Amino acid sequence: METQPEPAEVPDAVDAAPLSGRDEAILGFEHEWWRHGGAKEEAIRREFGVSAARYYQLLNSLIDSPAAIVHDPMLVRRLQRVRDARTSERSTHTGSRAQSGRQAAGRGRIED
Repeated sequence: METQPEPAEVPDAVDAAPLSGRDEAILGFEHEWWRHGGAKEEAIRREFGVSAARYYQLLNSLIDSPAAIVHDPMLVRRLQRVRDARTSERSTHTGSRAQSGRQAAGRGRIED
C-alpha cells in the first residue's frame, strides 16, 4: 500500500504567494503573444504600458518564482530554457570575442 507524502515532502511552491494579476497577464501574454498584431515590443507597450526592457526584467523575475511554475509549468520551464540558452550563447560569444581580441592584441606586440 502506498503512503501519502508527508507535508514536508510537498514542494515549497504550494506555499508560495499567489501570482498577482499582472504576473498572470504576463504569463498569458507569453503564452499567446504571437496572436497580437505587429511586433512583440509594440504589443508589450500597448498591453502593459512598459518598455520591452522593463517587461523582460519582470518576466525573468517571474519565471524564477515557484508560483509561476505552479501556475503554468510547461510555459515557465520553456521560458527558462530559452533564457538559459540565450545566456549561454551570449557568454560563449563574448568569450570567443575576448579570446580573439587577446590574440589580435598579441600580434601587434614587439618582443625583445
